[in-house]
Amino acid sequence: MGLTMATVVMAADPFVIKDIRVEGLQRTEPGTVFNYLPVKVGDTFTDAKAKEAIKALFGTGFFNDVRVESRGDTLIVTVAERPVITQLNINGAKEFSKDQLKKALKDNGFAESLIFDQALLDGAVQELKRQYYSRGKYSVEITPTVTKLERNRVAVTLDINEGVTARIREIRIVGANAFAQSKLLDEFSLTTGGWLSWITKDDQYSKQKLTGDLEKLKAFYQNQGYMEFGIDSSQVSIGADKKDMYLVINVHEGKKYTVSDVRLAGDLKVPEAELMKLMQVKRGDTFNNEKVTESVKALSDRLGNEGYAFANVNVLPDIDREKQTAAFTFFVDPGRKTYVRRVNVAGNSKTRDEVIRRELRQLEGAPYNAANVKRSKERLELLGYFEDVNVETPAVADAPDQVDMNIGLKERSTGSISGSLGYVQGEGLVLGANISQSNIFGSGKYMSLGMSTGKVNKNYSLSFTDPYFTPDGVSLGYDLYNRVYNPDATSISAYKTSTTGADMRFGVPITEYDRINFTIGAEKTDITTYSNSPQQYIDFVKQYGNSNYTVLGTVGWGRDTRDSALWPTRGASIRVNADFGLPGGSLQYYSLTHQQTWFFPLSKDFTLMLNGELGYADGYGKTKQLPFFKNFYMGGLGSVRGYDSSSIGPYDSVANSYLGGNRKAVANVEILFPFPGMKDNKSLRTSLFFDAGTLWNTNLTAAEKAQGITSSPSDGFRYSAGLALTWLSPMGPMKFSIANPLKKEQGDKVQRFQFQLGTAF
Repeated sequence: MGLTMATVVMAADPFVIKDIRVEGLQRTEPGTVFNYLPVKVGDTFTDAKAKEAIKALFGTGFFNDVRVESRGDTLIVTVAERPVITQLNINGAKEFSKDQLKKALKDNGFAESLIFDQALLDGAVQELKRQYYSRGKYSVEITPTVTKLERNRVAVTLDINEGVTARIREIRIVGANAFAQSKLLDEFSLTTGGWLSWITKDDQYSKQKLTGDLEKLKAFYQNQGYMEFGIDSSQVSIGADKKDMYLVINVHEGKKYTVSDVRLAGDLKVPEAELMKLMQVKRGDTFNNEKVTESVKALSDRLGNEGYAFANVNVLPDIDREKQTAAFTFFVDPGRKTYVRRVNVAGNSKTRDEVIRRELRQLEGAPYNAANVKRSKERLELLGYFEDVNVETPAVADAPDQVDMNIGLKERSTGSISGSLGYVQGEGLVLGANISQSNIFGSGKYMSLGMSTGKVNKNYSLSFTDPYFTPDGVSLGYDLYNRVYNPDATSISAYKTSTTGADMRFGVPITEYDRINFTIGAEKTDITTYSNSPQQYIDFVKQYGNSNYTVLGTVGWGRDTRDSALWPTRGASIRVNADFGLPGGSLQYYSLTHQQTWFFPLSKDFTLMLNGELGYADGYGKTKQLPFFKNFYMGGLGSVRGYDSSSIGPYDSVANSYLGGNRKAVANVEILFPFPGMKDNKSLRTSLFFDAGTLWNTNLTAAEKAQGITSSPSDGFRYSAGLALTWLSPMGPMKFSIANPLKKEQGDKVQRFQFQLGTAF
């Protein structure tokens, strides 16, 4: 069917064309043929013109056969059209969906409703094989069948036998002597397989992955001092059975170099001593290309903060191969000082322009400042209104000292009507529903109506927040809520509270990263005790009643310098809060809490997290002790893992209740890293942790002390260590931990495996 023929039947002499007729057409319009013919009525037709006409019509790809002949003064063009593909069937595809394969074929010009061409079919088969090769299926077999149908149509069937996926059996680096093969291969995404390979598919060859791995190998060597390291070649071979693959990489290591000197040159614009402090490259260090790159960026950014948007820093190495040293000169060319002409915002079809511009730290008409541009982007991302924020600062044509700041936004849905289903260990099934809009009418204001119901906690709330109640960024918010807390449901403690309240919140920014918060409110708490309640609870209700009104006041300070709200790698989050039950209510108390969380990057993949929390609370005025339902509790996820939820601290064995405490201290140390074998997965994070905490109560009664209940900082200390996993699933964060309690006392409730599935509103 791919055979094409051309026939020319000519008169003895050239002739002038008086008419042109086309015969044999079925689908193609005559006008299409006339458009491609290089001759027209009135032209003199010759052998050369005939060959040119045949070539032009064949070039369309529409015809299998083209004949030209003359009948008197009439030129007759007879064609045989190629068939049309009316059916394209793919059988046996499992690795790809049929739609994926059909799209790949269509991109290569082979699809239903198109003209059939054997060459295109051959190309289509090769394209499908390439798709399978990219998945490691080198033994794939594809058998095409072409079936003729009536009216010059065909059906094409592709029968696919996918075969097995080829696995990498060996990766060998030839010429590598300075490091063990295993250490070098740790840098690779491709592996020879492991217990997780059935998920990660890291033992399946990919050209793109190999290219990336070779770059990682080069970076590894150059960060270890081998300036002249190079990759000579890489060979990929496959076994005869097409099941096993072998990778051989040939390298030359070169010599290991030490930094002999670091100098700055050029027009610095900033005091040299200040710029030298930014340098990551130090004299006497082993050469590290990553530090060179970081130094260049730090210098460029610093000059950018002075208005030099197009500062250029070139690194000039002076290599002494005999001494195996290298001196580096960082040549600074600041360029012109630049100003921002305009700030252009695009893509905000919902969000008002002023909501975006009030977050910007780079202003129109002001000198360009790289730090302000970066911070503007960060603040827009933190709003949560946009899927993507792209900021560019192109030069203005014919104005070398000006740039525009172009902000491209891709908005996301900020309103939701959603439900949640989760499971919290120690609480059971948690159902929730929430209606929220974090960007009401594009104004940046937030409102939500939510509920969650579980065995221990039932919460109902209505909230409203205006983050820019004043132009300076003072926020104003309101909350209405009803909370039912029933620890008796899980034998934590024998009581129940139902609290209904309302509050008004203010937040005042004092620096770019610091904020002071104030809250004033009131709430009513109804307390239910039982016959088996601890005597302390029963005595409290006798003295203060089972229904109490509290005037609430809170003042807090927060500072957040983390680089990400979800997966931070550097920075800190600090919170200090003082909650009060104020005079005027039936209960007066204070609760002081302080938490600091620090993140330190240990390497590209590993982060050290240090967390510390302190709590100090008590009653004052007419309330002689902290209301027991305001006590701190400890144990489980969020404090000391490996112990049952809220089970650390003073324990009343008679009432079988954990009393909680009015003093607490918690410390957590974690090494955070990607899930093994899934470095590029942004939804999974693993950690090794050590937890320590203590909870004690200074308000134990004489009767409680007489029955043997003790409470001191040393009595309450508990320790644990283990492994944790966090997964940002479509249902919300899921947390799992396996912990080994390192200190276990009589009465402690150990729970080595703990988890929380889903989130509650």
